[in-house]
Amino acid sequence: MAGVSAASAAGKIGSFLSKRPYAPPSWASHLSPAPSQTFSLGHGRVVCLWSLASDTRVWGKLQRDDISGMQLSGNKVRKLEFLMADAVAQGADCVITVGGIQSNHCRATAVAAKYINLDCYLILRTSKLLVDKDPGLVGNLLVERLVGAHIDLVSKEEYGKIGSVALADLLKKKLLEEGRKPYVIPVGGSNSLGTWGYIEAIREIEHQIQISGDVQFDDIVVACGSGGTIAGLALGSKLSSLKAKVHAFSVCDDPGYFHSYVQDLIDGLHSDLRSHDLVNIENAKGLGYAMNTAEELKFVKDIATATGIVLDPVYSGKAAYGMLKDMGANPAKWEGRKILFVHTGGLLGLYDKVDELSSLSGSWRRMDLEESVPRKDGTGKMF
Repeated sequence: MAGVSAASAAGKIGSFLSKRPYAPPSWASHLSPAPSQTFSLGHGRVVCLWSLASDTRVWGKLQRDDISGMQLSGNKVRKLEFLMADAVAQGADCVITVGGIQSNHCRATAVAAKYINLDCYLILRTSKLLVDKDPGLVGNLLVERLVGAHIDLVSKEEYGKIGSVALADLLKKKLLEEGRKPYVIPVGGSNSLGTWGYIEAIREIEHQIQISGDVQFDDIVVACGSGGTIAGLALGSKLSSLKAKVHAFSVCDDPGYFHSYVQDLIDGLHSDLRSHDLVNIENAKGLGYAMNTAEELKFVKDIATATGIVLDPVYSGKAAYGMLKDMGANPAKWEGRKILFVHTGGLLGLYDKVDELSSLSGSWRRMDLEESVPRKDGTGKMF
């Protein structure tokens, strides 16, 4: 629709893209600062059954944030609902964020920015061998480039030397000199404001349990890549009626780093709680961030074949794999527990693993046809 902006179309599709006042849950009303408004960027959040490990008498559920939206699917959407509202409130005309070359957060930010008529600038980390080459159109990059995001590449070595904050500040300075009004979103959207996305998710889970008459969860399991999701889940679970223990499986940095980072986030909301009391963090990075063993990829394939649920290889796949390994190693720890596994999305990252997954994927064959088969057209309509 040429000439029709996303904002003008928002009223035609219900609450999606609406900006509305935000009131925290009663049990989180003492946290400060609290956001005053939010955008509705996600929709269709569903909870469904998934049998995980009957031998340990653990049954699980999935909080399906992988299907919270279309291009925007994933846990990053919940953080962006608050961060984008703040960007608009501050009069920004563009946003800046940073991530890996296949960052789900950067893709979600690029799409969300386009929805609300902001330009998006992405600083993407890649290898030294590829930093001077066209990054291609694979996975998240395809979506980012289709929606017109501005992409700056840096090498992993440059990223490690300078850091994400300094890189974003450098680009912000350049844009300010050009007369732009940039708003910086941290890696993964993980700051104290973004933490509200998963505080709000806990309120949603409470409501889903109430209306379904379902059992109370003992544990919440989730992948950890930047810290904001687990900070919100852990703080919300502790303050709410849920009271479930949060178990995070880190896919990049070590547990000690994430405990410190989560502590900073909840301190930023003036909470007197300790991260070590709220969340158990275990290392699940394996070969490294966005790198997979053949066993991990086979696990992702086996889960998809058995259940129809597609885990991504970078985040939820490693978290579920780490969880089941821990169940096998420590059965008494999980026996009889009722678990909420949060599927954080990231499915576009699968396209970056095509070569590695090709030998594991389903088979195909040419249909065997006899020359004498007479032609017969169907009469039904095709949609």
